[in-house]
Amino acid sequence: MNTNKQFLQQAVKHFTQSLSQLPNLLNENFEQALQLIENTKGHLICCGMGKSGLVAQKMAATFASTGTPSFFLHPAEALHGDLGMITAEDSLILISNSGETQELRSILPSLKSFGNKSIAFTSAIGSTLEKHANITLPITFDRELCPNNLAPTTSTLLTLATGDLLAVALMNRKQFSSQDFAKFHPGGSLGKKLLMRVKDCMHKEPLPIVSADTLLHTGILTMTEARLGILLVYEDKKLLGIITDGDIRRALTKDTQALNQPCQKYVNTTPVTIHQDTQLAIAEGQLVSQQVNAILAVDDDDKVTGIYELHLQ
Repeated sequence: MNTNKQFLQQAVKHFTQSLSQLPNLLNENFEQALQLIENTKGHLICCGMGKSGLVAQKMAATFASTGTPSFFLHPAEALHGDLGMITAEDSLILISNSGETQELRSILPSLKSFGNKSIAFTSAIGSTLEKHANITLPITFDRELCPNNLAPTTSTLLTLATGDLLAVALMNRKQFSSQDFAKFHPGGSLGKKLLMRVKDCMHKEPLPIVSADTLLHTGILTMTEARLGILLVYEDKKLLGIITDGDIRRALTKDTQALNQPCQKYVNTTPVTIHQDTQLAIAEGQLVSQQVNAILAVDDDDKVTGIYELHLQ
């Protein structure tokens, strides 16, 4: 067990040291790669075989979701018709640690005839891929983490990290905001928080409402039935305030006869509210900062239209 722990500690150290070399990549070539991608009018096509292909797929997905139209091209499939997916306005990222991957080498003549510009990710300077590409981002490392120095581990980590650096650098250049990100992730939690409003997720009618003279034990029944942990207290058809389950616990602790007292006695007349059109992300932040689990949603006339709870997301 100790031997295994030592190995893992050394492995983490190896990865950390390898990643510490990435700043050396931020040179003229990196800037040229950014410029090439930014100026691409078509798609950024990511291409690789085997483990490099898996990295290319992730890379394409990251670019596409952060504002750079991109897709993955399998080099073997490209040889059998998928080269037709490439248009004159596209640029390519070609990934091969050795720079001599057969399937990738086989499509290089076609890419040259098409005139598409490419960026090579490779550790082999002077390789076929490096010579063909317009720009090379060298993936430099001492050895793979694999004990046999065979399985792509360190090389894939560094390649993936380099791709992510390009993607976030482009996001920064384009001022790609969280709202932009949400447009491409409507089904994700971030997309939901940024695209949806309080009114889309709040608890609506029937709301747990009682009058000011309602006895607290009756109010508890109303609150329990609604399962919201909050009670709206009205007087003359106007909101007087709210009572939370915490308010009830404190009242019972101080007064054993609290259950027989009117709700008006325990009401909080300054409840926290939020406009029903507020983004969920902002509403969540307000709930956290106010240290409350529920908040009253109101319309333009400050009329309560619902109750928004953190767990309703």
